[in-house]
Amino acid sequence: MPSHQLIPREAPIDRHEPPRRGRAARRVPSSNLPRRDPGRGTLGLVSAAAAFLITLAIVPAAPASAQAGDSDTAREIVQHVDDLLRGESSHGRVTMEVVTDRWTRSMEMEMWSLGQNYSLVRVLSPAREAGTATLKVERDIWNYLPRVDRTIRVPGSGMGGSWMGSHFTYDDLVRESSMVDDYEIEISFEGERDGTEIWEFSLVPLPEAPVVWESVELEVRKDDRMPIEMRYFDDRGEVARTMHFSNFQTMDGRLVPTELSMHPEDAPGESTTLFYEHLEFNTDLDASFFSLQRLRDET
Repeated sequence: MPSHQLIPREAPIDRHEPPRRGRAARRVPSSNLPRRDPGRGTLGLVSAAAAFLITLAIVPAAPASAQAGDSDTAREIVQHVDDLLRGESSHGRVTMEVVTDRWTRSMEMEMWSLGQNYSLVRVLSPAREAGTATLKVERDIWNYLPRVDRTIRVPGSGMGGSWMGSHFTYDDLVRESSMVDDYEIEISFEGERDGTEIWEFSLVPLPEAPVVWESVELEVRKDDRMPIEMRYFDDRGEVARTMHFSNFQTMDGRLVPTELSMHPEDAPGESTTLFYEHLEFNTDLDASFFSLQRLRDET
C-alpha cells in the first residue's frame, strides 16, 4: 500500500480569489447560478452543499424548551443549525438526483470529511462515472477522471462551473462563511406556519463578510430545532434559490435531515436532491487521508 502523503504545499496553486469584501462584492444575480450541460460529461462533475453537501456533520439537538426571545438565544439556535452542516469528521453514502428541463440523472457516492477544510467524494455508480472523485483541501479542489486516468486541479476561472452536474458550483464548496460569524440575525416571524410551530430568522451579511448573498431567510422547527427551509436572496432582493430539508431520521444516534433539495428560481421544475443513506460521525480520520494519492485510489 503506497503511503498517502499530504499534498505538497510548495506546488504551484491556481488559487481562486474570493470576491472583494463589502456589499458590492456580495451582489450576485440569480442569472449567475450554474447551468448544467449533459454534454460536458465527467469534466462537469464535482460539494456543498453547499460546501455542506460533502461536509455534513451533526451535533445533538438542543433542548426543545429553549425560546428565541432575545438576540443571544436567536444566535444560539442559528449556531445549532450552522453546526448541523459542519462538524469534526464524518463518513457516509449519499445518492444525488439532478433534475433539469432536459434530463434527469442519479449518482451514488461515498464521502469523507474532516472539519471544513478536508473532504473527498467518490462516485460509486453509474458504471460510466464510477471512480470519478473530487478532493477538497482548504481552498483547493482536484478532480480525478478514471476513464482518462487524469488528476485535474480546478482553476480559479472554473469555480463558477457546476459541481457534479448539479445546481451547486465549485465556489460553493470552498466558501467558508458562517451564519453566526458573518450575518446579523433577527427573528422575522415566530408562530405557526403550515401547521408547524417555527422560528423564521432573517440574516443580513455584515459589511466585511465574504458572502455573495444579499440576505438569507432560515426557517427552523421549534420542537427539535431542525431546519426546514433556507431562501437565498440576490442583489435585487429576489429569491435566487431555495434549500428544503426533510425526512428527518436518527443516524448514528443523531437526528438529521436525510433529504436536502436545492431549487433554483430561474429554472422552475429543476432541482438537485441529496438522499443520505448512511452517516457516521467522529470517525477516525486525519488530514493525511485527504491526499492526491487517495483521490486516485479505490478507498
